[in-house]
Amino acid sequence: MKKHAQRPPVRFSDFARVRRLSFFWIMAVVGMVALLLTVAVLQYRWTSKITEASETRIGNNVESMMLDWHLDLYRQFAGICVALQVGPDSGEHDNWLAYRERYSRWSREHPKMVENLYVWETSQRGAPRLFRIGISQEQLKVADPPAKLSPLLTRLRERSQDITEGLWAWELKESTHTARTTDPSLARYNPITGWQFDQNVPAIIHPIIHHPLEGKDNSAGQAVDWIVVVLDMDMIREEVLPDITKKYIADNEYELSLGVGGNSDHLIYTSWRNADSGGSNADATMNIFGLPPESTEGYFWEAFKNRNSLTGLEWHQFSGSVWFPVLQYKVQQQPWTLILRKQNGSLLAAMATLRRRNMITRALVLLLLIASMTLVAVATHRAQRLARMEMEFVASVSHELRTPLSAILSAGENIADGFIDGKTALFRYGNIITTQATQLIELVDQVLLFATSRDDSLRYQLQPLRVEDVLQSVRQNIAGLIQKTGCSVEQSVPENLPYVLGDIPALTRCLQNLVTNAIKYSPPNDKIAIVAQISDIGPAGKELRIHVRDHGIGISPSEMKHIFEPFYRSPGVISAQIHGTGLGLALAKAIAEAMGGSLSVESVVGKGSTFTLQLPIPPQENLDLDLYTTNGWVKQE
Repeated sequence: MKKHAQRPPVRFSDFARVRRLSFFWIMAVVGMVALLLTVAVLQYRWTSKITEASETRIGNNVESMMLDWHLDLYRQFAGICVALQVGPDSGEHDNWLAYRERYSRWSREHPKMVENLYVWETSQRGAPRLFRIGISQEQLKVADPPAKLSPLLTRLRERSQDITEGLWAWELKESTHTARTTDPSLARYNPITGWQFDQNVPAIIHPIIHHPLEGKDNSAGQAVDWIVVVLDMDMIREEVLPDITKKYIADNEYELSLGVGGNSDHLIYTSWRNADSGGSNADATMNIFGLPPESTEGYFWEAFKNRNSLTGLEWHQFSGSVWFPVLQYKVQQQPWTLILRKQNGSLLAAMATLRRRNMITRALVLLLLIASMTLVAVATHRAQRLARMEMEFVASVSHELRTPLSAILSAGENIADGFIDGKTALFRYGNIITTQATQLIELVDQVLLFATSRDDSLRYQLQPLRVEDVLQSVRQNIAGLIQKTGCSVEQSVPENLPYVLGDIPALTRCLQNLVTNAIKYSPPNDKIAIVAQISDIGPAGKELRIHVRDHGIGISPSEMKHIFEPFYRSPGVISAQIHGTGLGLALAKAIAEAMGGSLSVESVVGKGSTFTLQLPIPPQENLDLDLYTTNGWVKQE
């Protein structure tokens, strides 16, 4: 639609309505943004919680797997200690033969677990002696100390003065002993246990207060002797550790190794397919013998292990509970460390992938929500706009109907009341009734035509026709409007234009709407131009273009995208109370497209507008003027 020549007055109700709509949409947008932000924050928190829960679950599985492995190995070592039955009295009432019998019974079930069992006699005066306890020998035999036991035996001899020193033989001399007597929470390190471990040999040792060898009394007072159990490292590496690993690493998802300090250069055992890959990319490590009991970490281990699980990243590097205190030969001694890693990539990478996947999933859900809300908002806005346009259309149609109906009613009442005298007056009133009735019929026809075009129930009868015939029908139909407004319609149509395919009534309606629209929104006595021409459209052929040009005020750019929408009328036109239904241009465009053509517009504010109807020209040589279908022209065979 075109704007009125002068800016119409703006009513207060328009301001109020605009304010209400603006306030509604502002509040709606603010509400949606607040909702989206809330959902985004909640989704981020949920994603973090889900990821943390997944990490905790994976950490719990890894922790449980490693602790079970650790406990199973402890059972293997502890079985030796239980079999020898070194009681709370530290063997005061036992003799060496009793230890041999116990060892013999245990070794029948575990023939290769222990390499040698020794008694290191350090309580007698003179040089200490090393006795090897065999399974079948009647008497104990003095053995030469193996080279690998030399550091251990030297340490034990230095700590054989009394049972207290013996129980803390694992500790360096430089260490403090406050934890021995002042900290009751470390009661597990008192003489009730007494077993200690040398990971370099490896060997398990225990101090013995009294040894009744050959019926002699212990004349050395509180000096102690030692039980030394040397483990068979080959047996542990080749059978014990693989068997334990198969129990807990059976799904081939993880690889496990045991090394000194977690260093791949000092591996005791490994299930890694590529042992040279090292432990630098290990997913979790555990000190299997626990931390030194006098350390802060060891002090808090009891509370630490009583928790339900390791949280955060604690499971990547932790210590098991203390089995036997490990003999320390230097301050920074590397412990035996259990190393676990995932075969295909690292756990940290898997968790990072999981977190990214969760974040991407939540982001997609949020984007879908944003898109849905946007679509709902757009649909709501369009529905409100359509409802408003329909209400304006109803008001416009009602007004358009009321005007001719009022004229017909008034003329009819005058005739009925006898105010009309003579044929001249009767002819004039009859002409009024006829003109207004015709206007009503055209208005109803236009509404019905638009309705049928919207539901695709209208079928046009296409046939070859000449543009001159269509333009002649248009001029006849709008003759009354031209005379009333004083406008003139100038027509520039070349002779012998080719035939086009179309429906004569429909094309007449299309062009009539364009010309009527140009007259309605042009100043009085203006000139409307109708120009027809043929244009090449490349290899596709030619087309006929019919231009309807006026010199009105033009169409503003903001309204250009709406003028072909049904029911649309600019606010200025509505305020100026210019008659119209908002269907003329929409119907004209629908008819043009149904004929296989198109309708376009060019406009400059203050200079006028030009509407162009474009219709395809079929090949004239194949056109049968007597043969056509409802879907278009056909070629002759």
